[in-house]
This record gives sequence, structure tokens and C-alpha cells, in this order.
Amino acid sequence: MHPSEALTTKQPATGIHPLRFLLVLMMVSIFMIFAAYTSAYIVRRNEGNWLEFDLPFGFLITTLILAASSATVQWAWFAARKDELTQVRTALALTTVLGIAFLIGQWQMWEQLVGARIFFAGTDANPSGSFLYVLTGVHAFHLITGLIFLLIVLRKSFNYQVHSRQMLSIGNVTIYWHYLGALWLYLYLFLLLNH
Repeated sequence: MHPSEALTTKQPATGIHPLRFLLVLMMVSIFMIFAAYTSAYIVRRNEGNWLEFDLPFGFLITTLILAASSATVQWAWFAARKDELTQVRTALALTTVLGIAFLIGQWQMWEQLVGARIFFAGTDANPSGSFLYVLTGVHAFHLITGLIFLLIVLRKSFNYQVHSRQMLSIGNVTIYWHYLGALWLYLYLFLLLNH
């Protein structure tokens, strides 16, 4: 092969859009963060000086809210496939409202924990409480990024940029939102079983 031919030869495609690939990398890195946190949780718990307390019941409610938001984001994706733009907008707006409700609920759970004298830091803090705040707080941060992503896609839907021939953005936000829901379910079950 002549050297000039080598420059014009196309490389085989990976079959995945660069933005989807970036999303997958981001989700893998988030998973590694939480794997490290939950591993550290178990190690520190086994060292002793660990305050045992019940998780607030409201965490179950916020879990159900987030599960409902997964259903609405999936509804938005199905509606986009059928070019039902009004349904896309309605479902994305509902998902956003449910995501905000989840965050408000998490904040209220933090207030309950503080009321029960479970603190993040300070002389009265215990590692069990600190870990709970870190795990739920870091998840909440990522959920805020998901809400921003949802709002961007919602804006695109009003500009007719989300439909059966332009599914990338709604596909990515749907994957990411389901991922955040599954991650929260993992954290919730982990805390129930190890708290």
C-alpha cells in the first residue's frame, strides 16, 4: 500500500456515537467512585466505634419517587420514537419534577438525621453518619447533573430536536437517568443491609 493511501483509508467504526461512549465512560467512573465508597464503608464499620441507627423511613418514599421518574423518562423515550412531541415534553417535565421531589425528600431526610443528632462532622459526629451523608450527597450531586441534562433535552424537544430521527439526546438522558435510579437502589439496599 502506498503511504498516501494509508492516510485516506478509513478506520473501522466502533459502532457507538462519541457522546454515547462518553456517557458510558462517565457512568463507569461514577460506579468506581461508589464502589470505593461502599468498600470503605464496610472496612470502617468493621473497625468498631460505629453508631448504629435506623434509616429514616422517608428514604423508602424517595426511592419510590425515583422509581416513578424512571417510568416517566422511559415514557418520554417511547413517545419520541412515535413522534408524540407533546407526550415527550410532558414526560420529561414530569421526570424533572419527580427528580426535584427526590432531592427535596433527601434534604428532609438529612434534616431528620440532624434532628436525631446524626451529624456529618464535628465533635458529636460518628463515621456511620458521615458515610451516610457522603453516599447520599454524592448521589444527589449526580442527580442534579441528570436534572440539568433533562432540562437541556426538554428545551430541545420544544425546538423540535427530539423525535424518531433524532433520538441520541433523549436516549442518552434516558440511559443516564435509569443508571442514577439503579445506583440509588443499590445504595439504599446497601445501607439497609449494612447499617
